[in-house]
Amino acid sequence: MRLVLPNPGLDLRIPSYEDLDRMDKEEDDRPKWDNKAQYILTCVGFCIGLGNVWRFPYLCQSHGGGAFLIPYLILMVLEGMPLLLLEFAIGQRLRKGSVGVWRSINPYLTGVGIASMLVSLLVGLYYNTLVAWIIWYLFNSFQNPLPWTQCPLNENGTGFVAECEQSSTVDYYFYRVTLSSTTSIADSGGINWPIVLCLLTAWTIVAICCIRGISTAGKHVVTAILLT
Repeated sequence: MRLVLPNPGLDLRIPSYEDLDRMDKEEDDRPKWDNKAQYILTCVGFCIGLGNVWRFPYLCQSHGGGAFLIPYLILMVLEGMPLLLLEFAIGQRLRKGSVGVWRSINPYLTGVGIASMLVSLLVGLYYNTLVAWIIWYLFNSFQNPLPWTQCPLNENGTGFVAECEQSSTVDYYFYRVTLSSTTSIADSGGINWPIVLCLLTAWTIVAICCIRGISTAGKHVVTAILLT
């Protein structure tokens, strides 16, 4: 017995191979990737986050060491790679974005495409904050000695700040200098303008890549691999 779910108009929403050939001929001026490597690196740069590579050795050690790799590789081959290839195939066949793809499969699934778009937006907000911190540390790394290698002097200049000596120079610089965090949740501390400028720089870079299209994003995607 075969279960068939009603989905009227599915054949009309999915283009045929003849329609795809006609679309290819009509879209000669459409921006394209320079080569397959750029496309693959772009997908890898989007799928692999900044924390994934950093946390993977810790998770591997916490869940059995080398034995953790056995179920991980099995699930990657049987589940992760097929789903990823299926997503690529659907996008290549329908020639649409996330919302359009799910609407073509079934109009009731449009919300799935909207949800995935919102998730991508939230991921972009999160990672651009990290990029802003990276830009801040990059700017301050040109000092000698590095500002996070030693504790700052106190107000009297007679010694180092006690809080820094009780914790560490790296933690003190990150929380008190970079983030300008306060000692109480009731005190917001105001706007941290240096970090705001770094965040504006990060979003400006993203905007330029989006405006220039894949011709620019494909050449800068190597930086995403290096950051991971």
